[in-house]
Amino acid sequence: MRKLLLFTEEAFTVASLLLYSGGPLTLILSNGANEGDDSGETNTSLILVLFFFNYLITFFLLILRWKKVIWVMKKEKIILLLVGIAVFSFVWSYLPKKTLTRGIAIIGTTLFGIYLASRYTIKQQLELLGWMYGIAVIFSFVFIVAIPNWGIMSGIHEGRWRGIYNHKNTLGKVIVPGITVFLLLAFNSKKYSWLFWMGFSLAFILLVRSSSTTSLLNGVSLIAASISFRIFRWRDNFMVPSTIVMASFGTIFYVIVSLTTEAILKALGKDTTLTGRGDMWPYIFEMIGQKPFLGYGYGAFWYGPDTPSFYIWQATGWTPPNSHNGFLDLWLQIGLLGLLIYLFGFLVITLPKAFYWLRATRTSEGFWPLIYMTYMFLANISETTLMIQNDIFWVIYVAIAFSVQISPERQKTLTT
Repeated sequence: MRKLLLFTEEAFTVASLLLYSGGPLTLILSNGANEGDDSGETNTSLILVLFFFNYLITFFLLILRWKKVIWVMKKEKIILLLVGIAVFSFVWSYLPKKTLTRGIAIIGTTLFGIYLASRYTIKQQLELLGWMYGIAVIFSFVFIVAIPNWGIMSGIHEGRWRGIYNHKNTLGKVIVPGITVFLLLAFNSKKYSWLFWMGFSLAFILLVRSSSTTSLLNGVSLIAASISFRIFRWRDNFMVPSTIVMASFGTIFYVIVSLTTEAILKALGKDTTLTGRGDMWPYIFEMIGQKPFLGYGYGAFWYGPDTPSFYIWQATGWTPPNSHNGFLDLWLQIGLLGLLIYLFGFLVITLPKAFYWLRATRTSEGFWPLIYMTYMFLANISETTLMIQNDIFWVIYVAIAFSVQISPERQKTLTT
């Protein structure tokens, strides 16, 4: 009976991770709609109901282990403060009702991340993510082969793969951490390493065929990080000079890329403004300047013609759903106050602990926190994956932020 309950709980966790990743319900409910289709908005009522039940079940599971949950929550207060500000921002929000509903959703999303941190070790989290990404990769290929009008985009993105997700860029940014998950699991496994290498290869094929340039660059960067971060486990007398050498080569590479950006982007079929993002950002800074300290309220800026985003839409001639920069979006929503609190938690609290975890462990899962922190930085330069409700990126970040506050030795008590 106990084994059945444990299996059911793990199945719930994997299914929830897939739900938070955005696939495949959004694509199915839209009947395979493509960007630019005039088929109207997708009815997301079913998805919202599933998230509501996810919040309820998560809350129930947290209550069952309330003492351990409180102990874990006391380890990291910055995220709790950040979520509190997001919810309380309805007081000054441009759209108070929208901020309240999305505030409730970010609470539920954060609680699921806390559940992962209080219930599973980092190794177990990585394994559960492996299951989720395995399902996502397999079903993406099923959609591409068996239902190509759903799995492959048409219209302005003709021929681009999107698998079980609603857009090629969504597939790209979701699959990037999965590539690293498979890589770390392959390094850590002997008996089933071939299976994880297959998952890594298939995920990389999906990434390439999605033609999401930013995600491809981030994916290659994370693979390089997975290899180069091994330097941090060397003895200090070797690690310090090696880190300096690695940083020097990184700086040289950055300078070369900066000087040849225009040629690289043209070769990749992109313009030098990153498909309009560079043209949009000056107008975003203009809007930030109007409410710099507290912002427009959580989830209240990018919401149609009757919101401040309409000014940016008119000025740029297109309708972006966000700033294509996570840090700017956070600034727009909860102001400089929220942005500084997030950066303090990221740089001063979580990042050093992630580095400690890498140094204190000798297994592959020890790399995961620092690699994911690297991804969160890279992804939010030209995309938005930061503090979004019902989103897998925030779930994983919360789980890592709380998990790294627990020493590797104490983590073993989480499963008891």
